[in-house]
Amino acid sequence: MDAPARPGTDLARQIVVISSVVFMIIAAMVGTGLFGGTNVRDLQGGALDADSTVLAPATSAFSIWSLIYVLMIAYAIWQALPSQRGRERQRRAGWWIAATAVLNGGWLLAAQFLTLPATVVAIVALLAALGVTIRRLVHTPAETWADRLFMDGTVGIHLGWVSLATVANVTAWLAADVVPAMDADAQQLWGVIVLVVVALVGIAVAVGTGGRIAPALAMTWGLVWIGVARTSGEPHAPAVATAAFIVAAVILVTAVAATLRRRAVAATIGD
Repeated sequence: MDAPARPGTDLARQIVVISSVVFMIIAAMVGTGLFGGTNVRDLQGGALDADSTVLAPATSAFSIWSLIYVLMIAYAIWQALPSQRGRERQRRAGWWIAATAVLNGGWLLAAQFLTLPATVVAIVALLAALGVTIRRLVHTPAETWADRLFMDGTVGIHLGWVSLATVANVTAWLAADVVPAMDADAQQLWGVIVLVVVALVGIAVAVGTGGRIAPALAMTWGLVWIGVARTSGEPHAPAVATAAFIVAAVILVTAVAATLRRRAVAATIGD
């Protein structure tokens, strides 16, 4: 749906989105060491590596960033089309998607050049921005398959992964700088407790978004890789692995149930 013409503002939004995504990609290249920097896994004394805490996903989990970057690039190109310039949905969410790209890149630069607490601030800000963005998309329903893929899908996967990454990031900071060293049993206990909180967050996201499947898929992906890491790598934590697999299943089932309920309500209204 097109809103009253605001050509200058709309064009500025399109340019800002493209610029923000370009910044994010450059920051990602710096963060992975392509420009001579240190890979994220080796930064902050290894606190962000897969073996740093019982809640760190296996290294393979981070391949989801490639999907997020591809979707963000695709969104930046699609939203730049003249047909998208004056759409109300773009106006409501476009600026926020640009903000998430900047914060995403900001986290990578914080990890590379600043401190572990700075990464916590950056990722919490990113999570908040993604939360606002998904709510704006929920309140302005998708009209086309492109809306669902480039906006709902992109933001949803980004939100789901960052929700879990925030838990891992905060845990890494606490383990490195705040909480005294714990024995294996205490680590497992607190790991399970945190995963229960993750389950509640995942359920809230599923219900609050009307069963958008993308956030649940991304969270499930990360949780499964936490389970894999805790069964096949160090620190070995079978209780945490079991909890991670269970929470993944709970979040996914909740999202599917919420989706079916939303569709049933829509069908009833349509009748």
